[in-house]
Amino acid sequence: MSDNGANAALYFVDRHREKLGDKAAFIESRPGGRTLTYGALADESDRMASFYEHLAVRREDRALMIVLDQAEFPVIFWGSLKAGVIPVPLNTLLAADLYDVILRDSRAQVLFVSAALYPVVEPILKDQPFLRHVVFIGDDAPAGCLDFASELAASEPRPMVDAQADESAFWLYSSGSTGKPKGVRHVHGSLKATADTYGGEVLGIAQDDVVFSAAKLFFAYGLGNGMTFPMAVGATTVLLAERPTPDSVLDVMARFQPTIFYGVPTLYAAILAATKGEKPAGFNRLRRSVSAGEALPAEIGNRWKAMAGTDIFDGVGSTEMLHIFLSNAPGNIEYGTSGVAVPGYDLRLVDENGVEVGVGEVGELLVNGPSAADGYWNQRDKSRSTFEGCWTRTGDKYERTASGRLVYCGRTDDMFKVSGIWVSPFEVEQALVTHDAVLEAAVVAARDADGLEKPKAYVVLKDRNAATDDLAGALREHVKNAVGKWKYPRWIEIVDDLPKTATGKVQRFKLRA
Repeated sequence: MSDNGANAALYFVDRHREKLGDKAAFIESRPGGRTLTYGALADESDRMASFYEHLAVRREDRALMIVLDQAEFPVIFWGSLKAGVIPVPLNTLLAADLYDVILRDSRAQVLFVSAALYPVVEPILKDQPFLRHVVFIGDDAPAGCLDFASELAASEPRPMVDAQADESAFWLYSSGSTGKPKGVRHVHGSLKATADTYGGEVLGIAQDDVVFSAAKLFFAYGLGNGMTFPMAVGATTVLLAERPTPDSVLDVMARFQPTIFYGVPTLYAAILAATKGEKPAGFNRLRRSVSAGEALPAEIGNRWKAMAGTDIFDGVGSTEMLHIFLSNAPGNIEYGTSGVAVPGYDLRLVDENGVEVGVGEVGELLVNGPSAADGYWNQRDKSRSTFEGCWTRTGDKYERTASGRLVYCGRTDDMFKVSGIWVSPFEVEQALVTHDAVLEAAVVAARDADGLEKPKAYVVLKDRNAATDDLAGALREHVKNAVGKWKYPRWIEIVDDLPKTATGKVQRFKLRA
């Protein structure tokens, strides 16, 4: 335990201990919620090393976190890094069988779980071959579980371990749009890299900002939004433990008046529908609105600006790259495009043979930047096909405009040809949501009577009662006029909602099935 070197906790936590010790780092949004200062976070995370020592959890062992966005999350995350233990934050909305898969795959020695989530995992805890400790966050820990608060209080502060920038720091499990979990291994240096690039160069986050991310901390997008970006500059984050709905988000906005808000396209659309375009309380200090997780329809961006008075910075990131590497930016926003490369990242668009495509052509997006993951855990073939030297394959198809901006076309698996011409599901979806009756839409390929692929649309209406016999025909004509005669959906199915990941991505593979 010599030089603390490049342990990310030194930069994000301990650097603020003296100058910002009394400042709020995290505020829980629930009534009577706790405030965690930078000083308290530094002190409490110092105790995690002896906490782990008591549990005989050693350096490079994995610690799974099924933890809500609450004060304990940053304590466990940064305390684990200080101890050299690898925290693995998990999606808090998974089913028990997926938690079982990840517990076995990661070989985690310890599981931290919030009280509200314990009933989900309790049935799978008995027969785990690697798990030795379950640490309960909340009152009245069940039999067989350790109480987090009392265990931490009984632990002595210890100095953080030395760590290298290229040393494994934490994992994130990515299921994305395919449903198969993959352990994505990230290094210490990647956290500061994303804070320096997107956080500093694009977002321009500052110490006096108050940030609120509807995207949760377990998600790569939310981890940067709500933890590393604000902590890099000493800003304050408001935490929402429950699922973000228009009502819960608007309540937080009204009470805390954040200056930076992060959402996903689905949530932006839902808030606009709930407010009917009227500016609600709590938006007067808002200076930045950010969207990622899925491409933002231009209609939503324009309507949000008219309502909130701020543009939405639509960006593209991935669990593999940790945060946003392609984005619109202040003074450089063009709705309907994903923008340009974030400073510090290089981008290529290539065809099936790895050859760069020209302007107006569609290619797969490859990215080279300082925050790329160290690979997948125990999935060598997948690692080799995704991480090609310094380049990471995103699996996204884009088109480059003459001005150099990139336009999202869809996932590689989502694209299909009609009459020999590529069709972008996202382009058709954007056209559909510009119709007054449509809230959301998802488009997939379906086969007609001749076995040929044609677009099929699943549509969520703003008002289900608007589903008349004439609506489908009106929507087809609307798409024809907006994006092209051959791209219109041959079939339109009205649904109550679309299948999505917890981070707001539409799971088109479920619709195809």
